[in-house]
Amino acid sequence: MNALFWICVLLVFAAANTVLSWLLPGATVIGPSLRSLRPLFGLFWLVLIFGFLVPAMRRFRSPLGDIVEAADRVSEGDYSARASEHGPRWMRAIAHAFNSMTSKLQAQDVQRRHLMADIAHELRTPLAVLQGRLEGMLDGVYPRDEAQINAVLQETRMLTRLVDDLRTLAHTESGTLALQKESTDIGVLLSDAAASFAVEAAERKVTFDVRSAPDLPLIEVDPLRIREVLTNLISNALHHTPEGGRVSVTASVRANAIVVSVSDTGSGIAADLSKIFDRFYKGRGSHGSGLGLTIARNLVVAHGGEIRAESVEGKGTDVTVILPLQPPRPRQ
Repeated sequence: MNALFWICVLLVFAAANTVLSWLLPGATVIGPSLRSLRPLFGLFWLVLIFGFLVPAMRRFRSPLGDIVEAADRVSEGDYSARASEHGPRWMRAIAHAFNSMTSKLQAQDVQRRHLMADIAHELRTPLAVLQGRLEGMLDGVYPRDEAQINAVLQETRMLTRLVDDLRTLAHTESGTLALQKESTDIGVLLSDAAASFAVEAAERKVTFDVRSAPDLPLIEVDPLRIREVLTNLISNALHHTPEGGRVSVTASVRANAIVVSVSDTGSGIAADLSKIFDRFYKGRGSHGSGLGLTIARNLVVAHGGEIRAESVEGKGTDVTVILPLQPPRPRQ
């Protein structure tokens, strides 16, 4: 610190000498003329450079080198790479942002790998059944009758539905899903969707109650996509409601939004509710692909809405869809 102090003092005197030499030619502050002190000034600058800049470069080089090395590893596919968060505050901020980015990349990579494994698993089952039945008919194990052909056809329909779900899921998650919005009466749409389950509800001996507020305004939505959401929710509710239970579907206006609720008196959800909208998540007794609620959530979000669930194990589940009457304004 003493050396630094005297260097600063000498630099101040040198600067003062320079200013005075401009104002009063021949005047000096520290005795000899300014020209005779040029070698000394050069020495001062060398001391300044090697005394301050070199240590500073060494101080910055280490954290920068860590970040560059970690970036090289990430570029080669190693998303576990992390940079050491040390050095000056702004350098630590850069390293922290880099580590946050690589953490998200690693999580997405893990999710992608799990998704591929889940898709392979979901496709393997119906394909194995198809292959087994067709080989059985060719080998004479199964008769080539209408019953066997219908069983094969059912498996192909399941495959088609799964592929359609995967395509819809990909479009909704990538933001490329084109919504064909039009003025829609949610009450009518809800009645149409519920009507397709009336027979199934009667066969299951489940009371099916559908009610819509009489003052529901028209709303700008894609009717096919919203019907897909309602169909999925009603189907799930009926599937998990035992004989003698009740499924209630209501639509009302609340706080500048249309609220649709699908409630049942079924077994409820024992697992964490936050997981039911995850891809390929299947609850107890579920036989679907595990994509229905994920697609429903994505379609509702694509309309600027919100979907949430409440459940009590052994008493039932209530899934609520909130669709804003006024679509959110685009960001400027």
